[in-house]
Amino acid sequence: MLKGINSLLNADVLYTLRAMGHGDDLIIADTNFPSDSIARETVLGDLLRIDAPAAEVVKAVLSVYPLDTFVDDAAGRMEVVGEPNSILPVMSEVQSEVSTAGGPNPMISIERYAFYERAKKAYAVIQTGERRFYGCFAFRKGVIGPEEN
Repeated sequence: MLKGINSLLNADVLYTLRAMGHGDDLIIADTNFPSDSIARETVLGDLLRIDAPAAEVVKAVLSVYPLDTFVDDAAGRMEVVGEPNSILPVMSEVQSEVSTAGGPNPMISIERYAFYERAKKAYAVIQTGERRFYGCFAFRKGVIGPEEN
């Protein structure tokens, strides 16, 4: 246990988030996402896990992970097949955490297969304990300026 760090952030996740650089993608996915097979194609090559609901995981990650402010796709959600404008409760909950962290509102919508392709190019995948459908999100890492701690 570390003071000031969300207890959901295990050592493997913290190491990975710290190792990532500006512009690297992080995928936070639900339990139905093909996380293991996709994670094998990422830079890290291993699957990370945090067994908690998606919004809780996103809140924990964004407590230490800066979102990119130089791009329009810093935060994205997998869109519902055939209903790209649908916003499900899990998406609303995650959007709330993204907005609280100063991220874009709304997150961009990413078609399912395009999301898979973005995930394969990501630095890492964190599989959550989220059982609701479409609890899959992509976050592009930003920077921390010299004046920030």
